[in-house]
Amino acid sequence: MSAPIDLLLLHPPSVYDFREQAILYGPVSDVIPSSTVFEMYPLGFLTLSSYLHERGWSVRIVNLALRMINSRRFDVRRFLSRLQPRAVGIDLHWMPHCHGALEVARLVKELQPDVPVIFGGLSSTYYHRELIGYPQVDFVLRGDSTEPLVHELLGALHLTGTMRTERLARIANLSWKQEGQPRVNPHTYLPASLDYVDLRPDLMVRMVLRYRDLQSVLPFNGWWRNPITTVFTVKGCSYECVTCGSSHTTCTHLTHRPRPVYRSPASIITNMRSISRLIRGPIMLIGDVLQPGETYARELLERLREAALPNETVFELFTVPPAWFLPEVDRCVPNWSLEFSPESQDPAVRDAQEGEAGYTNEDMERCLRQALDLRCHRLDVFFMIGLPAQTLQSVHACIDYCERLLRLGDRRLSCFISPMGPFSDPGSRAFEQPERFGYRLFARTLEEHRQLLLQPTWERILNYETHWMSRAQLVDATYDAAERLNTLKVRYGRLSARRGRAVARRIREARSLRARLDAELARADSAAFPATAPALLSVPAGAPPAHGVADSAATAALRGEITRFSISTVCDKRELFWPRHLINFRFSEVARLTLGYFLRG
Repeated sequence: MSAPIDLLLLHPPSVYDFREQAILYGPVSDVIPSSTVFEMYPLGFLTLSSYLHERGWSVRIVNLALRMINSRRFDVRRFLSRLQPRAVGIDLHWMPHCHGALEVARLVKELQPDVPVIFGGLSSTYYHRELIGYPQVDFVLRGDSTEPLVHELLGALHLTGTMRTERLARIANLSWKQEGQPRVNPHTYLPASLDYVDLRPDLMVRMVLRYRDLQSVLPFNGWWRNPITTVFTVKGCSYECVTCGSSHTTCTHLTHRPRPVYRSPASIITNMRSISRLIRGPIMLIGDVLQPGETYARELLERLREAALPNETVFELFTVPPAWFLPEVDRCVPNWSLEFSPESQDPAVRDAQEGEAGYTNEDMERCLRQALDLRCHRLDVFFMIGLPAQTLQSVHACIDYCERLLRLGDRRLSCFISPMGPFSDPGSRAFEQPERFGYRLFARTLEEHRQLLLQPTWERILNYETHWMSRAQLVDATYDAAERLNTLKVRYGRLSARRGRAVARRIREARSLRARLDAELARADSAAFPATAPALLSVPAGAPPAHGVADSAATAALRGEITRFSISTVCDKRELFWPRHLINFRFSEVARLTLGYFLRG
């Protein structure tokens, strides 16, 4: 008999049956730790577990996406049928999960019809009215801070009859069904602080011991070898990036946050200490710590100096910092790195994306040189393809600019470029006002996005193109830029010749596969839809894409080759990982937690 579970948190793959589908996902996840299955679950799973654990609820995390990646023999239906949770929570935070999330929910309802299914996350919030219309969805909790609301909901689910209905009607931010009819409670819960909940890594150890299941709690494939951890410093944002689903405007309308809310420096340090006791890997601070102002940033840095954590601390920059900041980081944190995302080297593109970025390339270069003159261990600079006002020529110029940066001659600095994909974020200004910002959309509703994910190539999966580049041109620009940047990385010593040759080969083969696949699909489309075949590559905005194309004999014949090109196409994914420790975990702490668990019974 398995241990009792009050709330089973399930993280789905992007496409539920990806192991049977023949879909060329392309490089849409090459510069993030997870794969094209997007198997990294949101940090909300861990904060939920912590909050509910402290209030006596038992919570189990199961990363279904990771389990399915690691074993083709892993039987999801059989696994879930053995569990007897009182409620199931499924994240739909990022839109690439909209197919897998609803399919997992459907499976849960088939196996256990009476178990309530709860959805949460930013995409769930955006599409809550459409989502609650699916028969496999019982509840949607809206907003970006729902831990207390889940606690209330679990309590209400223990009631029956009128008492249960009355309690459900009082839970803020809840969309639900009453006798089959959707109800939307007011969105009134908006915590003014993030300090009410912590991310406790020790609970991951306890979960492994309680359920005898290590694989299900790992955040992403490869984490065991490269245990990068993250600590959020903020929810909401003060910036207005056009394509971002967490921009200031988006948060104002979606989560009702008129301004960002920040975690206190004391709370951040407490969280980092708890991580450091267990894990040796780098700790990444998500959110630019300068957003709340100089006083906040200085206090955080001083507390980091006092804490003297052995882990590397990775800072994220949204813009060029003031001159005092990096020297102060260097004084307070001897082991630090930077992640900077200027998005484009082209000032016109950057201003179109960020709404007057407020810094020049010369400002950025001074910042990068300053970091390299200090003790910065690693400096990653990220660029993107698919931005407003960005042309093919601008993308090529971006790679020229990457060479300019690489010529600084310091191997600690490296550049990355990737497509914005697969979707323009619902809620972003580009999604809400596409014409204003030069975008054309191929999906608006949740269901349309679900169908896009089943298309056979990443060109057809993209939910957007721009006035400056079509979907086909976005794909071409990505491969062109990747080839050139890979050559530069080898030339300037950022990548070994052997790895560089492997990446170059994969890009060439991916291009060839794409060409063959397009040809086969064109023939299949012409046979199936002779009068409308050309239109299938350019679906009108708001219209659902064609069904069944991804299951054609053409894609099935190329299935094996397609599977090979679903990860690390345009770069070597190992570039994203920090140097490994000989021992990544502090086993004395693991042993202490294990002993404590068994002594408490």
